[in-house]
Amino acid sequence: MNDTTTHRRRATHLGLRQNAAQFGLLVGVNALVGGMLGQERTVLPLLAESEFGLQAYTAGLTFIVAFGLAKAATNYVAGTLGDRYGRKPVLVAGWVLALPVPILLIWAPSWAWVVAANVLLGISQGLTWSTTVVMKIDLVGPARRGFAMGLNEAAGYLAVAVTALATGYLAEAHSLRPTPFYLGIAFAALGLGLSTLFVRETQGHARLEASLHTPRPDGRHAHLHGDLTSREVAVQTSFREPALSSASQAGLVNNLNDGLAWGLFPVLFTGAGLSVGRIGVLAALYPAVWGLGQLVTGALSDRWGRKWLIVGGMGLQAVALVVIAISSSFAPWAVGAALLGAGTAMVYPTLLAAVGDVAHPSWRARAVGVYRLWRDGGFAVGALLAGVVADALGVRAAVWVVAVLTALSGLVVALRMYETHDTRHQPDPG
Repeated sequence: MNDTTTHRRRATHLGLRQNAAQFGLLVGVNALVGGMLGQERTVLPLLAESEFGLQAYTAGLTFIVAFGLAKAATNYVAGTLGDRYGRKPVLVAGWVLALPVPILLIWAPSWAWVVAANVLLGISQGLTWSTTVVMKIDLVGPARRGFAMGLNEAAGYLAVAVTALATGYLAEAHSLRPTPFYLGIAFAALGLGLSTLFVRETQGHARLEASLHTPRPDGRHAHLHGDLTSREVAVQTSFREPALSSASQAGLVNNLNDGLAWGLFPVLFTGAGLSVGRIGVLAALYPAVWGLGQLVTGALSDRWGRKWLIVGGMGLQAVALVVIAISSSFAPWAVGAALLGAGTAMVYPTLLAAVGDVAHPSWRARAVGVYRLWRDGGFAVGALLAGVVADALGVRAAVWVVAVLTALSGLVVALRMYETHDTRHQPDPG
């Protein structure tokens, strides 16, 4: 072992305060990842009808199906690649793939080009967002995992909100294309530059945590210690391990909600005569409350535990969807969007933290990948389900169906999940 390697090992420490510079950089990088998603939230559902003449809801939501399937599959691959080759190369590759997306959206001569751009965006998001999640978990260790996930997801979804709002106003002031997508070009270039030049590898932090890892005093997870094959990780995370599988189904339903909100809410609001600018406000309000709320809820899950925050969040989302389904004007829709964002904030970072609690550091990146495979598969399931129901029964009926599914998902967590947070790991003041 040479002196350089010894120095690097000695210089590796777990904790938010000890890794503040890299953690803060990764928060900024993930904000740019969210901005790439936000450029589409207001504009693309309106483009489907106004420029490409898509009348059926199912056809108009094909871009979300393509995005969700591509991102879900790539999440799984990202975890495996991150364990095998390191986190940074995966992050950089994701940004390289993001570069052509806004250009394709600007120049798309047919809807097929838009769908192809969203396949590319899904792959890029799967690589970049998954990797920033894993890198932050690597850096902070077990004590402040919920807080770390809150900051990560807050940065991403606040950027989604700000960009959705900005693109709504740009589209109203100019047109639906090309001006709103210039933001995406800037985000992709900046994200690639920061990730290539300044982000450092964090796999050594995961190895350090694995060397310090101790079993829970109640005996849970004893069968999960040590390295597992990728197939074993997939089975445990998807079906067998109660907390991991509960988190996976809740994540899928949560993003089923988001697929509905992304694809059909702008159409519902347009039908009521709202302007593009006001639709942009509503499209931004939901992820804005979601993003800001995670600054609080992630830290709360470190103190209060994960399970009941998830159950409460799924219940609040169901209530919010009912409010949206029964409303027909801007003010109550704004209330519904805010409640939906608050419920999602309770759930989103907490589910990731729960997965990090249960998964052993040696296979945690793969477990996060499997969880995110299920979670982001919800985009595709939500878009298909919402589109089919909306075509058959109307948009409001689709919202009601998703509200019922969300309530049932929360019930599954209440009955099946145990508390995953180890109370020996209390948040340190740093």
